[in-house]
Amino acid sequence: MEFRHLRSFLALTEELHFGRAAAKLHLTQPSLSQQLQRLERKLSVTLLERTSHEVRLTPAGEVFRDHARVIVQRMDGAAQAAREAAAGRHGTVRVGYNFSAWQMILPKVLARMHERHPRITVKLSEMRSGVAQAALAAGELDLVFGHGRPTAAGLRHRRMMEVPIVALVGAGHPWARLPRVDFADLAGQRCILFAREQNPAMYDAILTAADRRGIRLDVAHHVDDLNATALVVATQPVVAFVSRHRGEHAAAGGLGSVAVPFTAPAPAVDLHVVWRPGQGPSPTRALLGCLDEMSVLQGSTGQAR
Repeated sequence: MEFRHLRSFLALTEELHFGRAAAKLHLTQPSLSQQLQRLERKLSVTLLERTSHEVRLTPAGEVFRDHARVIVQRMDGAAQAAREAAAGRHGTVRVGYNFSAWQMILPKVLARMHERHPRITVKLSEMRSGVAQAALAAGELDLVFGHGRPTAAGLRHRRMMEVPIVALVGAGHPWARLPRVDFADLAGQRCILFAREQNPAMYDAILTAADRRGIRLDVAHHVDDLNATALVVATQPVVAFVSRHRGEHAAAGGLGSVAVPFTAPAPAVDLHVVWRPGQGPSPTRALLGCLDEMSVLQGSTGQAR
């Protein structure tokens, strides 16, 4: 059974007139009649009854019409999906992101992505920047929004914005009533830090700031979970380090923590988008294109090509 015969049969069921159906298909009437005859021979049934006055479907023709429509629609959908996949407009892009990207980048970009490429699924996973980049290098993610340049070879990246680091303290901490503090005032304060592999860029920025001020951090706890960090801060007289965006969110969350900025020069980290390079169109490149359209990027250290 040839697919073109199904299309010809469906045109006849819509027009119920050989002349109009032939014109619609850009065929001659004899050619259309031959296609119908071949289809009927293949099925061993009569699909259409034709008289000098009318063309009408047989009961078998009515049943076959409904099934033929489904087949043609699915074939058309498959062809469209193949074309969109070839053009990078179909598929899934797996994205790892941190809190700053969630607040400042993703809402607008994902809205544009849905508008431009509705057939691309964006699978989102919030995670610490170091963990996300490791997952990207291992092939578990396609694109990452996180702090710092990529640490693995072969990855491409673009700088998007600078993110200040702030102190997170409990509401009862002496710093909670201050508009800002000097980083050097951390001398003598008990701190919470995280394992470097969780966020190498932020970890290094914090220790570099301490070295420049000639102080050594008194690390009372190592806590990798950010929600647990907020809880410890709210219940103990310690200082944690978070991005400004997460600090403001934690302070508004009602857990009893306060985000306190550092005086200039305050430590900061760069937010980057990082991806594995690939050849040709892809869902990843489609998302990068949406980033370009939204004019989100403030600097560039790589190309989407």
